[in-house]
Amino acid sequence: MTRGFLLGLAWRSAWNRRFTLALTVCSIALSTFMLLGVERVRTDLRGSFSSAVSGTDLIVGPRTGSVQLLLYAVFRVGAATNNIRWSSVEALQQLRGVAWVVPLSLGDSHRGFPVLGTTTAYFDHFRHGEQQALRLRDGTRFQDLYDAVIGAEVAEQLGYHVGQRITLAHGTGEINLSDHADKPFTVVGVLARTGTPVDRTVHISLEAMEALHVDWMAGMPLPGMHVSADEARRMNLQPRNVTAALVGLQNRAAVFSVQRQVNNFGGEPLMSILPGVALDELWDVVGAGERALMLMSGLVALVSMAGLMSVVLAGLNERRRELAVLRAVGASLRHVLLLLTLEGLLMTLVGTGLGVAALTACVLALGPWLQSDFGLTLQLAQPTLTQAWLLASLLIAGWVASLLPGWRAYRLSLADGLSPRI
Repeated sequence: MTRGFLLGLAWRSAWNRRFTLALTVCSIALSTFMLLGVERVRTDLRGSFSSAVSGTDLIVGPRTGSVQLLLYAVFRVGAATNNIRWSSVEALQQLRGVAWVVPLSLGDSHRGFPVLGTTTAYFDHFRHGEQQALRLRDGTRFQDLYDAVIGAEVAEQLGYHVGQRITLAHGTGEINLSDHADKPFTVVGVLARTGTPVDRTVHISLEAMEALHVDWMAGMPLPGMHVSADEARRMNLQPRNVTAALVGLQNRAAVFSVQRQVNNFGGEPLMSILPGVALDELWDVVGAGERALMLMSGLVALVSMAGLMSVVLAGLNERRRELAVLRAVGASLRHVLLLLTLEGLLMTLVGTGLGVAALTACVLALGPWLQSDFGLTLQLAQPTLTQAWLLASLLIAGWVASLLPGWRAYRLSLADGLSPRI
């Protein structure tokens, strides 16, 4: 018996039991979809995390945890325990080896989106992804005191465009304590999509952030004091403090030297972190959920393989005459095993193929929605080494799951001869 004959026989036998085997194929497809899907999400999620800030050598802020500093300075999550003085930012610019400093001021929001006060140097030096610079989709950078540049997601979700008038609010999140209704802003620019927290941010100047709070103290408006928008223009709006600062170096080899200088700064307690190291720490924190998903996917794959084995075993009684005839015409143990394992491998191949196709369709269909609503960019890239191993493991598991039914079929065919017991 040739292998081609056995392969054709396996296919025709499987086709005769197609309705029963279709359920097993679907379960294998589901396990393939879950295993590869979790790995794809994990890989792209880590890539999205890493691409959030790629051109910054150090992030400087008040003494706190490195992950906390990264979260509010880059991802706009949480709040700073303290601020750093403007004199410290100026001192940072004078440190040996520092090429540029971009100050960041947070604390306000607009309809749930964070507001970031910064300088125009932010648009020159901030990088994301593979050292990609920020691009304006429409309009220009902020120039007037009450100009605002919004991210792509802000524009899309709120339907904003250049020339839109907006009002900022004190505090972060959906619930704000007080609006800065007396100082409205005008949208002068919309940034191109980046797939990072920049898309969800409203950008204004540091002077504008100061103007919003000239008649505020300790997070509350001063009773009996009101400074109009025009009056604020005539005031000294140099910032007194900021939330954090992004630092770029002339030479990356000096990163530890500059970090040591910042951590030993005498003016006030500061700390500096390397974004890549902090991202790894953050990934260790959120990695537990990823490992739990992988475990669940593995259990689904295990159940699918058990289902494959049970379906083949359950179908042996229906095929005992067929197998007995094969033994009578000279089929050896090797041929019987090969026939059963070919059927199992065939079902596994079809199931994994359907799972890969379903994953590809989901990435194409849901990719834009995931990017706009969750900031997660899924890509149809070459399979990673882990994904290749997972796919190979599924195929091997399908083949192994067919060995026990094949051995049992051989034993039954020997006992039955040409008159199987029913």
